Amino acid sequence: MNDCLSADGLDLLFRNARSHNAWRDKAVSDATLKTLYDLMRWGPTSANSCPARILFLRSAEAKQRLLPALNPGNVEKTMQAPVTAIIGYDLDFHQQLPRLFPHNPGVRDWFAEQPQLIQTTAMRNSSLQGGYFILAARALGLDCGPLSGFDEAKVNEVFFSPPQPGGRLVGGQVKANFICNLGYGDHQQLFPRSPRLSFEEACQLL
Repeated sequence: MNDCLSADGLDLLFRNARSHNAWRDKAVSDATLKTLYDLMRWGPTSANSCPARILFLRSAEAKQRLLPALNPGNVEKTMQAPVTAIIGYDLDFHQQLPRLFPHNPGVRDWFAEQPQLIQTTAMRNSSLQGGYFILAARALGLDCGPLSGFDEAKVNEVFFSPPQPGGRLVGGQVKANFICNLGYGDHQQLFPRSPRLSFEEACQLL
């Protein structure tokens, strides 16, 4: 029989977890961010494609570069967050498939000359990885504030297009999917929790 999480573990990941807009003044270490990625990378993706690419913005300078792309309602919470992660997707992900999916040597050819399939696969599976990202962060005691209120074209232009010293996620093939603020949330400033749909409203057994 498979082991399962305790009620406390389920509360941590789901029932008591909240999206945060206010943050305590407590840094998130590089080691924690590396551990976060090392957890999320084990989640399944189509053909083990692993298209997600992540920029962790920690410095004031990096946050200022992001600021013009944010919707006004997302500025304060993002500037205050200790870390802001841009979850992107790599449109060249299939070039890694011979290494990531080695039992099928021809897997890269599935995507040859098929830009729509590349786009759909990259977007869908990076979104899936973004879900693992949030769960991994919560499992490590971090709080998350995911958001989609930003100008995607501006983020791509500023962070993924120009050459940057030491940068790897550049060249126009990585695109932004969504943004997730990270840190230790100020639980005293949470809004009342919004309702969710019931099983009967959202699901059907066939």
